[in-house]
Amino acid sequence: MKPSMTLEIESRLILQAETAADMMTANPVSVREDATLKEALVLLIDKGFSAAPVIDNAGRPVGVLSRSDLLIHDRESAHFLQVAPEFYHKEELKTEKGEALGRGFQVEKVDRTRVSDVMTPAIFTVAPDSTAAKVVHDLLSLKVHRLFVVDENGVLVGVISTFDVLRHLRP
Repeated sequence: MKPSMTLEIESRLILQAETAADMMTANPVSVREDATLKEALVLLIDKGFSAAPVIDNAGRPVGVLSRSDLLIHDRESAHFLQVAPEFYHKEELKTEKGEALGRGFQVEKVDRTRVSDVMTPAIFTVAPDSTAAKVVHDLLSLKVHRLFVVDENGVLVGVISTFDVLRHLRP
C-alpha cells in the first residue's frame, strides 16, 4: 500500500478582478499578418513569448501565431538540394552601397512565407467589460491559453493569458 499525503488548504483563493479589463495586459505586442516568419520568430524569441496575436491593417485580430505553428511549418517544409549549384558573378556580390563583399560571406535562402500562411486563424475574444468569471469560464471551456480583448470596433486592446488570471489570485 502506497502512503498517501493530504494537503490541507487553510484559505480559499479569490480572484481579485471584476472584469477582463482588470486582468488584461493592455496594448499587447502583436504581429502583422503580412510579416515574414523570420520577423515573427525574432519577435517571439526576443520578447520571450510563446505566441502573439496576428492583426490586420486596421488593428483587428485575425489569428494567433505560436511557436508551435512555426515548428509545424518547419517540419512540413521540404527543402531540396538544387539540381545544379547556383553561381554568382563577382560583380553581383556587393553590398547595398556597392562595396564588394569580403571572403567568407554566405548567401541565405530566404523563406518568404508570411505569417498569414502559417498562423492559427481562430481567435477567441471578450469585451473589456466581460466579467472575470466569464473570462475564466471561456479559458476553461475553450481549452485555450489566452483570450483577446477587443473594443466595440473589434480592435485589439489587450490579451488575457492564464498567467494573467493566476496573477490576480489572492488568499
